[in-house]
Amino acid sequence: MPSAHLDTFAADHLPPLEQQPTFLFDLPELQFPAQLNCASELLDRHVVSGNGDRLCIQAPSGHRWTYADLQAQANRLAHVLTEDMGVVPGNRVLLRGANTPMLVACWFAVMKAGAIAVATMPLLRAKELIPVIQKAQVSHALCDARLTAELSLAMAQCTTLQQVMKFDANGHRSALVEHAEQTWSQVEAAMATKPATFTNAPTAATDTCIIAFTSGTTGQPKGTMHFHRDVMAACACWPREILRAAADDIFIGSPPLAFTFGLGGLVLFPMSVGASTVLLEQAMPPNLLPAIAQFGATVLFTAPTSYRALCVQWPEQTRALRGSTLRQCVSAGEALPATTRTLWREATGIELIDGIGATELLHIFISADAAHAKPGATGKAIRGYQACVMDDAGQPLPPGEIGKLAVRGPTGCRYLDDARQTQYVKDGWNYTGDAYLVDDEGYFFYQSRTDDMIVSAGYNIAAPEVEEALLLHPQVAECAVIGVPDVERGHIVKAFVVCKESGSASRPTAQALQEFVKQTIAPYKYPRELVFVDALPRTETGKLQRFRLRVTNP
Repeated sequence: MPSAHLDTFAADHLPPLEQQPTFLFDLPELQFPAQLNCASELLDRHVVSGNGDRLCIQAPSGHRWTYADLQAQANRLAHVLTEDMGVVPGNRVLLRGANTPMLVACWFAVMKAGAIAVATMPLLRAKELIPVIQKAQVSHALCDARLTAELSLAMAQCTTLQQVMKFDANGHRSALVEHAEQTWSQVEAAMATKPATFTNAPTAATDTCIIAFTSGTTGQPKGTMHFHRDVMAACACWPREILRAAADDIFIGSPPLAFTFGLGGLVLFPMSVGASTVLLEQAMPPNLLPAIAQFGATVLFTAPTSYRALCVQWPEQTRALRGSTLRQCVSAGEALPATTRTLWREATGIELIDGIGATELLHIFISADAAHAKPGATGKAIRGYQACVMDDAGQPLPPGEIGKLAVRGPTGCRYLDDARQTQYVKDGWNYTGDAYLVDDEGYFFYQSRTDDMIVSAGYNIAAPEVEEALLLHPQVAECAVIGVPDVERGHIVKAFVVCKESGSASRPTAQALQEFVKQTIAPYKYPRELVFVDALPRTETGKLQRFRLRVTNP
């Protein structure tokens, strides 16, 4: 495609170089060529080397795609994107769907076209989709046919979004939406006539290929920009040192592909070694157990909450995993309690691999393998990364003292046109917002979040966003939201509500408010605890004193 057709939006909206972190490429495997397309490395390479008939993706729907199958689907979709939808390199393409083989094909089609994938979770409502679409100036979208309702509502307020391709999750049919006319035309025939070959866009290693959105403490989404080289760097570090997976491994897990945790664990990492993955649309704990047995899974990715639930609620089935095909279990998304680690080891005989990552750094940067796990510790900085605990002045603290976790390596934070870049990156270090201490052996121990982000069952929930949703209800005068410890979920959302009318506070009202939040924003963000108060603690200038609420809820 002619360079004159390149969309330079992403390059034009990168943070200034002086605001970006220091990037480290010390390892030989991090020496990337100037021209790099991650689809060529992760997908096409296997077919070219003669391994196209290797199993790549399985699903309960009956899908069994080889690497050649996935490549053919992605290539045909890339033709539809570029020829029928007019996508050019640099365009932002929204991806909206459950964990299905078709969604993976869509992701690779976007990579092949040289465009930028903006993945969103299926649970997001129109209210949450709108700022993502507007901030990234999304022009095209690929959406699971079952999830078009909220996207259609968002389209009405997003003038940049021109076309949406609605796909069937089973890959049997597709339809094209023309935004201007809001008419539908079938493109199944068009896809069927597209060749199974495609010449990937000649992207640079430093071209943006992903904008991964994460909510900040204000509830305003932040888009984190990652290059093609970042994707390959994530595959070269943690998986090689800690996971050490092989081509015969079968990956399975619960995180959505819209999370970088899920994208890495269920797509990037298995495909980087020629392994296969099992994609579950419904990956709640009771569904994981039979799927592990059905597909003979060997590597499991899920959150600490799921591991605990499996041990506590389905103990016999969990114990049945002992001696099964399962050999590696990865925990991330939130802090892993020592009790959960013990429960899982006693039930299955498998030591959990813990890790901390961040959307801003793409994936895990502190971890330890099963042989070097230490009770209560997340792990050590992995090869390719450096980590330390800083004081408020940006100076490293000695072992045993609690401070702010700072990290740098081959990946790092590049917010899309966001002033919060200078808060996350300071003096070349990425500040994750976590409070840690490090011991004399270099093991990092999680203490808490340093901001108002609530991490519940692996989901990041911004307190102000939940407050905003509650305030839309006609009975709510004021409210404040905090995270409180919970044995099963790590933390849960708790809301303090002041009603507009005295006497309206009641259990039915509380339940109504909870349901209202579920219908306004993603359901997992609703306050699981809700109490009514006469007033909220504030300073003389009217600023909410959130810390006083936390004092009563340690």
